[in-house]
Amino acid sequence: MSNYKITSYSKNKAKKLGVTIKPSSNKKKKIDVFKGGKKIASIGAVAYKDYPNYLKEDKKLAEKRRKAYKKRHEKDRHKKGSNGYYADQILW
Repeated sequence: MSNYKITSYSKNKAKKLGVTIKPSSNKKKKIDVFKGGKKIASIGAVAYKDYPNYLKEDKKLAEKRRKAYKKRHEKDRHKKGSNGYYADQILW
C-alpha cells in the first residue's frame, strides 16, 4: 500500500463522478477507484506529483504542470471509464 495521502480535492472530484477512492493496494499507484464496491481502476504513479500536491506549493506551477499533463495525456484521458480518464478527472 502506498503512503500517498488522498487530498480533499481528489475526494470531491471522485464524488462528482459517482466513484469512491482509497489508497491503492498497488505500491506503484496512488489511488484505487471503486464503483459499486468493485475496483475499476488504479491511478497515479507514486513517483510523480499531481495537481492538488503542486497546488500546495505554488498555484502558478500547479497550473503549468496541469496544462502539460493534459497535453501529454491527450490520447488516453477522454475514454470514459479508463485509467487515464479517472487519473485526469480525479488527480488533475
